[in-house]
Amino acid sequence: MEIQVLGTGCPNCIKLATQTEQAAQELGATFTLEKVTDITKIMEAGILKTPALVVDGVVRVSGRIPSMDEIKELLMAAQGGAK
Repeated sequence: MEIQVLGTGCPNCIKLATQTEQAAQELGATFTLEKVTDITKIMEAGILKTPALVVDGVVRVSGRIPSMDEIKELLMAAQGGAK
C-alpha cells in the first residue's frame, strides 16, 4: 500500500503522518509512507486544504485530521477490507 501525507510540514501534517504510520503498523499492513511537502505537487493532486491523506493514489481525507479509528478504517478499505 502506498500512503502519502500531503502538507507543508505544519504541526497538523506531522500529526497526520505520525498517526497514519502508527495505524498502518497496528494493522500489520505492508506500506510505504511518503510525506509530500512540495506545494506544486500538492496542488497537482487537487488538494486545496491540507493536511491530506492519499492511499494508493486516492484522496481519502483533505483539510482535517481523522481519528485513529477512521484512519484504520480508511486503510482497511484500501486493502479491500482485509486485516
